Amino acid sequence: MQALVYNGPGRKSVEDRPKPAIQLPGDAIVRITKTTICGTDLHILKGDVATCQPGTVLGHEGVGIVDEVGAGVTSFKPGDRVLISCITACGRCDPCRKGMYSHCTTGGWILGNSIDGTQAEFVRIPHADTSLYPIPAGADEEALVMLSDILPTGFECGVLNGKVQPGSTVAIVGSGPIGLAALLTAQFYAPSEIIMIDLDDNRLAVGKRFGATATVNSAAGDAAQQVMKLTAGCGVDTAIEAVGIPATFELCQEIVAAGGTIANVGVHGVKADLHLERLWSHNVTITTRLVDTVSIPMLLKTVQSKRIDAKQLITHRFKMSDILQAYETFGKAADTKALKVIIEA
Repeated sequence: MQALVYNGPGRKSVEDRPKPAIQLPGDAIVRITKTTICGTDLHILKGDVATCQPGTVLGHEGVGIVDEVGAGVTSFKPGDRVLISCITACGRCDPCRKGMYSHCTTGGWILGNSIDGTQAEFVRIPHADTSLYPIPAGADEEALVMLSDILPTGFECGVLNGKVQPGSTVAIVGSGPIGLAALLTAQFYAPSEIIMIDLDDNRLAVGKRFGATATVNSAAGDAAQQVMKLTAGCGVDTAIEAVGIPATFELCQEIVAAGGTIANVGVHGVKADLHLERLWSHNVTITTRLVDTVSIPMLLKTVQSKRIDAKQLITHRFKMSDILQAYETFGKAADTKALKVIIEA
């Protein structure tokens, strides 16, 4: 089968790999029909994720058709159409029983990280009964690819951790796919203001179209001042960091209101300063989280009911044979105006 392989920082290739086989009774082999590229894949290619070793097939999102199941799988059978969660969960260990599937002792974020992922024609899914979701008849599978990771991530790590409430003020730093996913799901809670912050005017325009009440271009270095002006000098109740670099985390510290919450979503590869000399007295909460995907069933219903139009996040489509071109397009989003790309096997 064809697969996109990580070969070390800055290096990737399309390779012919053997089709994966059942290794444990709880495994399923899924034939990928649609997958995508995540910003986290770009972080891996930068060398920011030490757990991903050269030789790993990348990708942790997608939908497909069950090809084969292990003897212990009871909820799925060959031919079933399934949504793949980016998080693998046994459902039985202590972290799973607390709802922290991302810290499952025999799973978590392993796809495209510590085991081969979904940017291939076939993928092995451990703990299939609790890591796959059946696709309803007639569902738009392109839209459902957005439920593997980015919509749950934006919602759980940004909106829920950020304690977005009716009438509250929210700033989302980073108007890429994750930031836009947070924007879409923050509107469940009717905040009075949602301010999108980014360097890219195109992505800010998309944010405005998706429901932001205001946008701030941070290129001039005065984003904090602009946010303070928009909030009558108070700052925001929730600052969602959706980039993963020191500058954006520090910006969140500058714009959060007293009693507010900084919800970190971005994948950080280097240290970022925490300015306690300024925040020690501000009653500020800072949260971190790796998505658990516990919200997939709820989000699936919102997509099915058209409460969220997940498909609007998709800007480009490619065949699996053109996945290197897809990476080029996604990696140069400022030029190509790419948000999410769909790769069809």
